[in-house]
Amino acid sequence: MRIEIEPGVRLFIDVEGAGFVPDGAALREKPTLILLHGGPGFDHSSFKPLFGRLADVAQVVYVDHRGHGRSDRCGPEHWNLATFADDVVRLCRALGIVKPVVLGQSYGGFVAQTYLARHPAHAARVILSSTSHHFGLPRKLAMFQRLGGAAARDAAQAFWTDPQPATWAAYERLCRPLYNTTPAADPQAKARTIAVDDILFHTARHEMPGMDLRPGLAAVQCPVLVMHGDADPVTPIEDAEEIVAALPPQWVQFQRFTNVGHGPWRDDPEGALALIRRFVAAG
Repeated sequence: MRIEIEPGVRLFIDVEGAGFVPDGAALREKPTLILLHGGPGFDHSSFKPLFGRLADVAQVVYVDHRGHGRSDRCGPEHWNLATFADDVVRLCRALGIVKPVVLGQSYGGFVAQTYLARHPAHAARVILSSTSHHFGLPRKLAMFQRLGGAAARDAAQAFWTDPQPATWAAYERLCRPLYNTTPAADPQAKARTIAVDDILFHTARHEMPGMDLRPGLAAVQCPVLVMHGDADPVTPIEDAEEIVAALPPQWVQFQRFTNVGHGPWRDDPEGALALIRRFVAAG
């Protein structure tokens, strides 16, 4: 369904699990888990069907960022982290969600960090998964070199310094297979994704190179779980360690996954879901 979050702006959402469940003589309210997908330019479909397994402990809300996936299209003036972060608050207001648990994966983690900086008291809890605080190109290149040799390094450098269809095609062929340490559990998942390449190219060219999200993390006022694989080439583990160092120590938890790549649940679904389940339920 599409939800209007402000006049003329509708975001696509999907929901799994009841918000209130029978518990003795009362209805018990479960936490709401809002999932912010990666990209930029992709959609929420990469969370399905695995995250449906969390519907017993949370009402799971999938959302496509503004302009992405099945959300209404919009122009480049809206393709920025501040807009996407504020949209989390707008969506919660439209749906009546108070104190959500927000999970941001990859680019969704950029959005979640911006959301924390701009709205530090809004969330109950936040999960930052396989994300970075900066562009960090040298680290990316070093990891692609280690995992895929010179050809992968060259393809990564070509795309991230000149994002456009030709460099993206080479990057998809040589670099994307290196994102994870195990074969994709569902080979049809990519075919189900609605990609808006213009958003990817625009954001990679204009906003991401100068990004520095660490200063905003100092004001965090809720528990934050940072989860990251140590074999992730596109958001290397050192980026996660620096995010952890930038967060107030009383709020941060850090889980490092060994021999796991981008999106820990892709290589260790049982371990990653168990961790998320505990963190969500703890609130």
